Amino acid sequence: MRDLSIVIPVYNEEENLPLLWPELRGVLEPLGHAFEVVFVDDGSRDRSAEIIRGFRDADPRVRLVRLKANAGETAATDAGFKAARGRWVVVMDADLQNDPHDIPTLLSHLDRWDAVTGWRVKRGEGDDWLRRLSSRVANRVRNALSDESIQDSGCTFRAFRRECLRELVLYRGFHRFVPTLLRMRGYRVLEVPVNHRPRRFGQSKYGVWNRALVALVDLLVVRWMKGRLLRYEVAEDLGGDLIRD
Repeated sequence: MRDLSIVIPVYNEEENLPLLWPELRGVLEPLGHAFEVVFVDDGSRDRSAEIIRGFRDADPRVRLVRLKANAGETAATDAGFKAARGRWVVVMDADLQNDPHDIPTLLSHLDRWDAVTGWRVKRGEGDDWLRRLSSRVANRVRNALSDESIQDSGCTFRAFRRECLRELVLYRGFHRFVPTLLRMRGYRVLEVPVNHRPRRFGQSKYGVWNRALVALVDLLVVRWMKGRLLRYEVAEDLGGDLIRD
């Protein structure tokens, strides 16, 4: 068991990884926690897995979980959650747009909250106008249909108490709805501002239009799940301590 697990889904990030790992190490080591960094290679076609193996050879705190084929960000995130051994779990992107220096801030709230999700308040510093506009519209639609108040559901920079993840069931595309799924189970979720940095290498794995319809369908599924959620309290369980055949 570790104090902290950092879960990082990776897909074709060979240029970003050599910069991300030393920056992460520089943030985590002063915290004094026993930590591990779980890189989940989602079927990359570049040298990402080879680079992570090099990190592991030099530092046993690095782990590589490699999927047989590209399965998507939700699958990679789920595989990382299942592999994590920390009592706190942080998930972040590998593209350098999430700032590792925000990790202490996320962790500082886990003494009072079950999960903390990032809010890219200054997203304009990292994305073009079309992506910012589409994100703003998508967030409003998601909140209206799901009866939520999440400011930035597209931000996957999050921290959790381990117990939140034990029974979390994800489906493809549902990494966007983790805060909603946790709230449905009664967990307390806080949203806090985080930095959002410009992309330095590579291109976004998501386009504005190629995910709109899929995201809408996913949202309608989540709305259906919330509407069918069982809500009841047991008023009495007389004889509940007896052994039943």
